[in-house]
Formats: sequence, C-alpha cells, structure tokens
Amino acid sequence: MNIKSLLLGSAAALIAVWGARAADAVTVAEPEPAEYVKICDVYGAGYFYIPGTETCLRVGGYVRYDAGVGDVGSFDGAKSVDVRDGDVQNTWFKNTRFTLKTWTGQETELGTLKTYTETRFNFGDKNLVTADGDVDSNPAANKATDLHFAWIQLGGLRVGKDETPYDQFIGYAGNVIQDTIIPYGIKDTNVVSYYFDAGSGFSGVVSLEEGSGTTGTIDSYVPHVVGGLKYKGDWGALTGVVAYDSNYEEVAGKVRLDVNVNKELSLFIMAGYGTDDNLSDDAGNAVDAHGRGFYKPWGGNWAVWGGGTYKFNDKTSFNVQASADDDKNYALAANVAYTIVPGFTITTEVDWDHFGHFDDGTPFGNWTKADKKDSVGGIVRFQRSF
Repeated sequence: MNIKSLLLGSAAALIAVWGARAADAVTVAEPEPAEYVKICDVYGAGYFYIPGTETCLRVGGYVRYDAGVGDVGSFDGAKSVDVRDGDVQNTWFKNTRFTLKTWTGQETELGTLKTYTETRFNFGDKNLVTADGDVDSNPAANKATDLHFAWIQLGGLRVGKDETPYDQFIGYAGNVIQDTIIPYGIKDTNVVSYYFDAGSGFSGVVSLEEGSGTTGTIDSYVPHVVGGLKYKGDWGALTGVVAYDSNYEEVAGKVRLDVNVNKELSLFIMAGYGTDDNLSDDAGNAVDAHGRGFYKPWGGNWAVWGGGTYKFNDKTSFNVQASADDDKNYALAANVAYTIVPGFTITTEVDWDHFGHFDDGTPFGNWTKADKKDSVGGIVRFQRSF
C-alpha cells in the first residue's frame, strides 16, 4: 500500500464517520422570545412592570454621610474617652447610612393597591451619653437595622409599620437636619389608618396605633387614636392633628400653617399642646414617663416651631427653624443645601440648644443630654439619592 492509497482511505473513513454523526445530531430548540421590562408611568417616574404581572415596582433610596462637631446638646457633637489617660474629650460625630426603598402599585376593583418599604442601615458612632451628659461609650460600629416603613394600602386603608400621621400628616417640622432639639413626635408605630380625600382641598386621616418604646407601646388591647384634617390650596395649607394616649390617658394636638409667599419663599408655624397630669405622676406610675409621652414629647404643656425655606435658585436653598417649649428650652437651626449635580446634595448646618433648667433641674428631664446650658454645634451632610 502506498502513501496515496493510505491518505485516500483515511479521508473516506473520516467522511463516513462525520456523515453518521450528522445524521444523529440533536436539533437545538429556538430560544424563547425575550420578555423585556415594560415601563409603568401610571404612578410616576421610575416604575416598571414586574414581568408576568400587572404590578408596577420602583426601587430607590439614598446613601448619606454625616460629620458633626460641637456640643452633644446640639445633637451634632460627640464625646469619647482618651484611650491612654481616660480623660473625657470631644470628638467627631459621624454616621453613614444606606437606605433602600421600594414602592409598588396595582389597580384593582377596590382601588389602588400600594406598598411602601424603607430599610435603613447605619454605621457610625454609638455616642452613648448618659442623661447627665457623661460618656458611657462611643465606639464606631454597625447599628441595628431599622425597618422604618413597611405598609400595605388598598384605597384609603393602610396597615403596617409607618410613621404616625400625628407627625407625617401634619408635615413634621422644618427642612433642617436637627429638627427635634425640641421634639414634636416619636413617629415609629404599627398602624391601621384610613386616609380620605373630601375634595375641594380637604383631606383627613383616622389612625389606630400601637406606639413604640417603653412608655409609648400600648399596654392593653386599647390602641392609641389619632385623627387629622387638612385644607390645602395654592397659597399653602392649614393642618390639625389630635391624639389620645391610651397608656397614660392623655390628649395632645398640633396645628400647622404653611404659607407659600412666592416661588422662592415658603414659611411655616406649628404649635402643640398636651395634657400631662398622668405623664408627670412619677410617684404613682409603674413606668415613669417624666412628663413626656408618645404624642407630647416636649417639656411642659405647650411647644412651638416655626421657620421657612428660601430658594436662591434650582440648586441652592436656605432653611431655618426656631423652636421653644413650656419648660424654657429653646433651639435654633439653620442650613444651606446645595445640589452639586442632580441627586447629590451637600447640606451645611449650624445648631443651638438652650437647656433652660440646666442649673436647677426639671421633672421633664434632659432631652438633648446637654452638658451645659447653651450648646452649639455644626454638621455637614453628603447625600446621594436615587
């Protein structure tokens, strides 16, 4: 056999084997057509349909970094202990937060079915300071995860974890970072709420609530009760809320006026009043509230907050808030917020707290844990929202 015959025979054998394999080849099925995500514009920008459903979903949130300096009573400062000699000294108050938000919406025969969730993750100083302003400990570490919102709403009925309408329906306070040096509410609670729109600018809410915290969580089957009414027009809004504390059987309320002076300037004033006979009965209460309740957290019977926002342009605004309560506590906060690019804002703020009874004490306690009569601090906030 010569080389030519060998090559021809090998080629014939290879062709025969290839032909046999081709005859047995597996036919690959055509891929299914891809189902692309569809935009849902029924509920605003950013929503898309969850594939295979009629439910619209939006995902968002923000990343925030705070750095504060000053006195602890301003909520901006922090204290620590020198690791070598044990002396107490001031230090930065820092916190980084990642917040994840989700919204869903779907139209049903009973109205719009909605959900909203907000989960917060924080890393920063613990800033554990006693009621007398002394340092407990101040390590930087991960903090407990905060399920801030998780509610379902069908039509006007809302159930789940929310912030009480006593605070959010009326509009909280001013556009400053430290808006609770004089506190206006505790916020966190489970709710069964009903919102209604009466038309012609009128709306309202009724809410049954669990409360939160040692003194705020209900101690029986009887819920806390909140009601609110609002009138809103082009000029601004007038809102009132009232709450019944079922634990201590006290009543508190707030009234707020918002005025849109022009396109640049908006102003607000809010006043609160609450009864506190049972809240202040530390001698008779099994759990002492020291005069501050879930719906009346300020010192004394009354408190007031006022301020406004001036927009210099689309990127820059100035915000200010002043507040006071019946227990001779006063506070002032002012900031400038500048949006560098859409979604990224830097806010620089200065805060002042006056603890009226620093020298002689008060049954309402030291809310800000101030270690001096007048506390001053500053904070800068970087926030990327998406």
